[in-house]
Amino acid sequence: MKITVFNGSPRAEKGNTHFMVKAFLEGAEKAGAVTNNVFLSKKKINPCMGCFTCWLKTPGICVFKDDMPALLSEVLTSDIIVFAFPLYVDNVSGQMKIFMDRLMTLADPRITKDENGESRHQKRYDQPSPGVVVISNCGFPEYSHFQVVSLLFKRFARNLHSKVLGEIYRTEGELLCHKRLLLKPVQFSYKKLMNKCGEEIVKNNKLSQKIITALQKQLVPKDFYVKEANKYIQKRINEIQSK
Repeated sequence: MKITVFNGSPRAEKGNTHFMVKAFLEGAEKAGAVTNNVFLSKKKINPCMGCFTCWLKTPGICVFKDDMPALLSEVLTSDIIVFAFPLYVDNVSGQMKIFMDRLMTLADPRITKDENGESRHQKRYDQPSPGVVVISNCGFPEYSHFQVVSLLFKRFARNLHSKVLGEIYRTEGELLCHKRLLLKPVQFSYKKLMNKCGEEIVKNNKLSQKIITALQKQLVPKDFYVKEANKYIQKRINEIQSK
């Protein structure tokens, strides 16, 4: 099994998203998967112009000469693709949105219907579509902030003629890479949980209810998190403005 992660964090290896992805892939590799971790911020990906050349004139081939052909090859040769990103304004990052738009070359413009009778575009290629996993984190303590991207990727996977195998959302994401010594046990425990997620996706193509329940637990109590987060933010503001 091949798993490719498309990491949409502009901070690449330095982001909280990478903390989650790295641990997830460690578990996947332990279960026997071959993995690849792609940082979209390091790739040249032009935004789609909506010219439809890839649909009408050169089927499956975009007018832009950038890094997308290689990334499309990764999609087509993977059994599972992971969309990983920090939550920005209740949605994906800009890097991720541009990448998702450019995946339109995988679709044929002709319209068909899904199993529920709803319209969608035909597949361009006959091979099975890769399963989809979503990994995201935000700086808020409530899971309600992920409801937009949860629906988005269910719809997106449907358009890929695929389905979402697992959704992994982390509230209080700023704690994942924080250097505070007291957080080390929390970070270690969550890393092990992400290891398990990677293992389960490879072995079962889904997450168990036990894992799903564990993923929804707070890293620290909400009120405590908000209080400490505001203190830290104010400290950073003071430090920067005093220079």
